Formats: sequence, structure tokens, C-alpha cells
Amino acid sequence: MAKPHPLTLDSIRKGGKRALARALSDIEARDGSPDVAALLDDATRAAAAHVVGLTGPPGVGKSTLTNALIRHWRAADLSVGVIAVDPSSKFTRGALLGDRTRLDTDPGDQKIFVRSMAARDRLGGLSHEALAAIVLMRAVFDRVIVESVGIGQSEADIAYAADTIILCIQPGSGDSLQFMKAGVMELPDIVAVTKADMGAPARRAAADVEGALSLALRKAESWSVPVLLVSATEGEGLEALVKAVQHHYHHLCEGGRLARQRASQTRAWLIDRIRCKFGSFGLTVVDADAVLSRSNGPFSADSNITKTLSDRLTGA
Repeated sequence: MAKPHPLTLDSIRKGGKRALARALSDIEARDGSPDVAALLDDATRAAAAHVVGLTGPPGVGKSTLTNALIRHWRAADLSVGVIAVDPSSKFTRGALLGDRTRLDTDPGDQKIFVRSMAARDRLGGLSHEALAAIVLMRAVFDRVIVESVGIGQSEADIAYAADTIILCIQPGSGDSLQFMKAGVMELPDIVAVTKADMGAPARRAAADVEGALSLALRKAESWSVPVLLVSATEGEGLEALVKAVQHHYHHLCEGGRLARQRASQTRAWLIDRIRCKFGSFGLTVVDADAVLSRSNGPFSADSNITKTLSDRLTGA
């Protein structure tokens, strides 16, 4: 039987959901292969979408907010890709599909695609496969939403992939104090206090968050993190949230900030990838910046480093 023709960005765009689903399955099944690395490097260079990350503890309303954002952007005829990162099954290591089942989308709509992916053993919420999927979808859609597993105090992986990070906080949960302790307040570009229809508790939570932000190290001196009251079920505050997301993207596009941020994310991902595979040994013997500069992209660099270090460890 003849092998299927290698997927390209052009064939994925023309092939719609079926081609994208095949490509994502290929990425998971053949991680590190030359053609998969080449596809992902092409996607890295062709990044077009604004990637919005939603993070926060379970039950805060991330899926409800994701649904609201999907409806808003589809109403504007923008294509939307969604990565819903779920907890992993201890038996199969696959996604438990909780987030995906809570998203209300039209299966016949070719401009919306939802992929549920497992967090696997990543405490930070995003597996390597999820990050690769984000890179690919970023080259295909107008908007990409990444809904993280939301384990509360370890959400740093979202910073490897998202252009704009929205931290969701629920009134009356004490989240703001926990986030202050964990340093998570250094991650968001926007804070959304969900379930704003609760009234006074929501307003108190917003005041607590603003206090926590005033004590945290600022992510960027040129950007002041807005704290917004949002009720996705009632529609309250959604327009303000969408405007804040767009405002942040415009801010990133000024003066080359977006390109610098994505380059920094790529470097941080590659260094983390080496550490995960080879520990401190890998970081001491490999100059990640040098390999990245002479490779066709970060995924080819990852493959080259993996082969070099594996050969060295096995004496090949």
C-alpha cells in the first residue's frame, strides 16, 4: 500500500477539518520525524492567528467563557481553533474529554475546530503534543483559544504558547490569595472575574485581584493588566473582555513586541524540551541558541538535538 502523501500547510488549509485532524494525529503518532518537524517549522513561520489562553482553577467557568468567545468571533466570520486541554486518564494517558463535551459548537461549521488533548504528566498544563497542535492551528485559523487544564497553582506552560493570557478567577473562592502565593499573578495579560452576576462577592474579588496585581512583578512595564467583571451566561462584560483582548493584541503588534515574545517563547520551549528529555546534562552540553540559529526551525532543532544527545549517550 502506498504511503499517504506528506501533509503540507496548503493541503491542510484546503482539506478542512478532516485534513487538520489527520495532521494532528500524525503529530502525536510520529513526533520527531523529519516531515512532521518540517511541517511544524513551516507552521511556526506562517503564524497568523491571535492565540488566547484561558487559565484558572476548575469550575471557574473557562468552558463557558470559551463558548462565548467562539460565538463572538464566529459572528464576525473569523475562523476559530480550540485546544481544550483535559486531565489525563491514568490508564490510557489520553484526555478525559471533559472540556470538549462542555463546548457547544456546530459540527458542520468548517470554520470552527475543537481538539481535546491530554495534559499527560505536565504539571504546567500543556503537553508537547498540545504545544505542537497550537503551532499548527495558529497557521490555519484567525483565532486560537487554548483552554488549560486549570490545576490552579502551576500554569506556566500556557506562557509558551499564548499571545494573550486571560486568568479566570471565581468570586468567593479565595483564589486571589492563592495566586499571590504561587506567583501566578505574573502570568496574565487580562484578569476576568467570572460569575459577575453574583454582585458584591464579584466586586470584592476584583478588588482583591487588583491588590494582588499591585504586589506582583509586572509581566511587561508597557502593559497594565485590566481586571474585568464577566458573566458569560448573562452576557455581562463580554464586549469589554473582547475589546481588552483586541487591545492587548494591538499592543503586542506595536514595535515588534509580538515577534520578540514569540521568539522568546520558542527559545524557552526548546530549553524546556531539552531539560525534560535529558535533564541538566542536556543543557550543559548543548548550545540551544546555536542549534536553533542553524536549523530550519525549533522542531528541526529539537530533532537534531535529540539525535545528537541520544547518540552520545548510547555511544553511537
